[in-house]
Amino acid sequence: MDADKVFKALGDPTRRKVLDLLFEQNGQTLGELCEHLDMARQSATQHIGLLEEANLVSTARHGREKRHYLNPVPLHEIYERWVRKFERQRLSLLHDLKSELEGEGQ
Repeated sequence: MDADKVFKALGDPTRRKVLDLLFEQNGQTLGELCEHLDMARQSATQHIGLLEEANLVSTARHGREKRHYLNPVPLHEIYERWVRKFERQRLSLLHDLKSELEGEGQ
């Protein structure tokens, strides 16, 4: 996984909206996605291209249509690498605080 590409892709609100749209209904065509984006097809194609480079979106041809699919694996890897370790510390501190407060009440 190239974390820099994933973070760059996630750094743009339009690309995050594309991911949200694919989360709601996976396997959309460019035309279907553009119905919800306020931009030309060419601009949407560039955003989708960056999402593909980050491996957040994959495409597959179905006849004449090209469908776009969400790939959540890089998001999970970012979560595991950058978010989870900070959650563990925070949750541990909350647990310690809870134990301390409950101990004082006895």
